[in-house]
Amino acid sequence: MQVGQSSLSAGRTRLTLLLLSIIYVFSYIDRNLIAIVIEPIKQEFGVSDTVMGAVSGLAFAVLYSAMSFPISRMADRGTDRKNIIAVCCGLWSLATMASGVVTQFWQFVVARMTVAIGEAGGTSPSISMVSDLYPPHRRSFAISLYMLGPHIGLLAAMALGGWIAQEHGWRAVFIFFGIPGMLLALLLYLFARDPGLGVYDTEVERNIRAQPQEKFFLAVRDIIKIKGFLLVCMGTAIAGMVGYGYAIWAPTFMVRNYGMSLSHAGLTFGIASGVFAAAGSMFSGYYCDKLSQKDSRWQLRMPALGVFISIPFGLAFLLWPAESVWLLGSLKIPHAIVFAAGFSFFNSWWPTLAFAAVSHLVNSFQRATSIAMLSLFLTFFGAGVGPMLTGTLSDLFSVADAGEGLKPAIAVMITLSLISVWFYYKAIGPYQQRITSKVSDNDKTAQSFSNNVDCSFDKNANTSTS
Repeated sequence: MQVGQSSLSAGRTRLTLLLLSIIYVFSYIDRNLIAIVIEPIKQEFGVSDTVMGAVSGLAFAVLYSAMSFPISRMADRGTDRKNIIAVCCGLWSLATMASGVVTQFWQFVVARMTVAIGEAGGTSPSISMVSDLYPPHRRSFAISLYMLGPHIGLLAAMALGGWIAQEHGWRAVFIFFGIPGMLLALLLYLFARDPGLGVYDTEVERNIRAQPQEKFFLAVRDIIKIKGFLLVCMGTAIAGMVGYGYAIWAPTFMVRNYGMSLSHAGLTFGIASGVFAAAGSMFSGYYCDKLSQKDSRWQLRMPALGVFISIPFGLAFLLWPAESVWLLGSLKIPHAIVFAAGFSFFNSWWPTLAFAAVSHLVNSFQRATSIAMLSLFLTFFGAGVGPMLTGTLSDLFSVADAGEGLKPAIAVMITLSLISVWFYYKAIGPYQQRITSKVSDNDKTAQSFSNNVDCSFDKNANTSTS
């Protein structure tokens, strides 16, 4: 039985969602700009693919993971989530700008890790806020709009970032994209509003939230014990490992495989992947909301199905003959980019639906912490291990294949998606049991409330008669 609703006007709700979504776009841009400028950074500082994979992933993931928990705990304890996000957005934007003015490689690493500290306070409080902006039956679609951020960010980082790097050098890319983040942080602070924690909670959830909250490690223990939670986390971890490894290294693959310039590779890959991933994210969120109202299992069936379908598209993108191209004036557009678009459409289902699934599994006062835990799996395995493992495999395969090891390295990573499908599939049953249990508890509370009202009415009627 849903008992509350947001006090925000429809206009304020939409503005808050819009600002959060744009901030997430720039979060993803700042996080992944390194993908388009790996080659010039390598050449300037003289490092290997393995080192660049570690810097673009592991250096970011370590601090992101460490800082996400205390910040998310603040959000779950009632700290204004809008203020948390605004401060963190300002921090990571400054650090992004600093990445473009460093003079030594260790300074670049420090700047990238500082970006991670800031971004640790972005996703978890934001998804927690979005979950309170809209009621549960509209939540997947609302989160899908927020989750357009990575796809639009990918498009901007690859297309515009590649052009800036080509014309003005790799340092200008970081400075150019860091500046808008400062403005967005100010706009969020001034014009957005936190709707309040758990405004759409049921009576049962409000009663639970009213009880004294446990200490951090006990709260984490309770979340881990929720049926299906760890399975969703593992499915997301493997999908993220593949997705990040692919996204970080695909532009470099196109430069090496097709002899493209940075701007050409970034524009081609960015448009194909960004546009179709955005479409896939919106489609999956909207359609999943409809299917899940009839059968909650679709909340995890759809990400499993999307990841599975994306695998042959990803492999075809890598293995399609390099000489098969279209000519657009003087530009060569590889036929394989069609498969990159297909991979992005279907592989974009799992981020939206996994985060929405976790928001349904937990109570409102656990939401930011649970999202931080899911983000920990995604960031450590995805942003951390994914690019580094892909780079390491590329170096290993290059020993036997005269420097052409990136293609088989990405292919191996894409094949690992099958493990993600298995985890999502195994999570379907426990997820349905948890959702059914929550609905049953709510029905019991509603019946108890109704009985108490009836008894009170009868008592008053008898008193009046006497």
